[in-house]
Amino acid sequence: MTTRIETLHNWLENEIELGNYSLTVASADASFRRYFRLVHQGETYIVMDAPPQHEDCWAFIDISTRLLECGLNVPVVYEQNLEDGFLLLSDLGEDLFLDNLNDSNADELYKSAIHSLLTMQTQARVAGLPAYDESLLFSEMQLFRDWLLNKHLQIDLGKEENRQLDTVFAILSTSALQQQQVFVHRDFHSRNLLVNEGGPGIIDYQDAVLGPLSYDLVSLLKDCYIKWPRHKIDEWLAYYLQQNEELKLLGPVMPELIKDFDLMGVQRHLKASGIFARLYLRDGKDGYLADIPRTLSYIIDLEQDYPELGFLTTLIRTRVLPALEAK
Repeated sequence: MTTRIETLHNWLENEIELGNYSLTVASADASFRRYFRLVHQGETYIVMDAPPQHEDCWAFIDISTRLLECGLNVPVVYEQNLEDGFLLLSDLGEDLFLDNLNDSNADELYKSAIHSLLTMQTQARVAGLPAYDESLLFSEMQLFRDWLLNKHLQIDLGKEENRQLDTVFAILSTSALQQQQVFVHRDFHSRNLLVNEGGPGIIDYQDAVLGPLSYDLVSLLKDCYIKWPRHKIDEWLAYYLQQNEELKLLGPVMPELIKDFDLMGVQRHLKASGIFARLYLRDGKDGYLADIPRTLSYIIDLEQDYPELGFLTTLIRTRVLPALEAK
C-alpha cells in the first residue's frame, strides 16, 4: 500500500516535475494537517499535507485568494492536488510571533497585527463564508463540557448545574450574535502570525467564517499561548479603536466593545480548553494540556466584573483548576 509520503513524492516528482529537491518537516498543527519545507534550486517552499478525508484544501485556496486580494501577507498557492490533499505554497518563514514576542517589541508586533486585522475585517470578501451562528457557537462551548469536564477530568455536572451552564452558554452566544458581523480568521494568534518584512505573515485561516467583530481581537490579545497584563490588552484595544476611528474603516464601533470582547473571550476559551483536552484524549497530543490553565485563567479574571458568569467562574476556580493541578 502506497504511503502518503510516497504519494507526495510522486506528485512532486512526476506531476510538478521537480527534481533534486529536499523535504524536511516544517511543522504540524492541531488538526490532521502537516507541513514540509521544500528546497529546490536555492528557493524554499511549503508543502501542505491535508488528508482529504479530514481536511478541505479548497477552503484554504478560497480564503488565500480573498486575503491576497486585500494585499495581506499570506501564502501564495503555486500548485494544487485536491484529490490527494497536497498544496505547494510560498514560504513565509518560521519566525512565529510567539517565539519572538518580548516586552520591547510587543507594541510594534501587536500594532502591525491590528493593522492586518482591520484590513481583513473591512476588505476581505465575505460572500459564501459559513456563518458563525448559534449552532456553531454552542457546539464549540459544548467541547468544554464533553471533553474537558466529562472525559478528561471526570467532572459530572448534575441536572441543575447543566442548566446553569447552558444559561451561561446562551448569554455568551447572544452577545456574539448581536455584534457587527465581519470576516473572522478564527485563529488569529501568536502561533499563526509570522514576523515578516512584508507585514505579519498570516497562516491557518482555512476555517474562516462570517462572525463577531471581537472574535479575532480576542484570539490575538487574549492568546491561549501567551498572556499579557490587562492594562496592555486595554492599550491595544484602544489602538484598534483609534485606528478604526481615524481611518473610518468599520464605522462607529459599538460602545459595548469591551464587554463584547470579554464575553467573546469566554466563549473562545471554553472552546479552546475543550479542544486541548480532545487533542490529548483522542489524538494523543499532550503538548496542549499545559495551555489549559492559562486559557481558563482569562475567565477567572472576569469574576468580579461579570456576575452573570458566576456559576462558570466558580466551577472553574473551585473544581476545574484544582482537578487539572491534581493531574
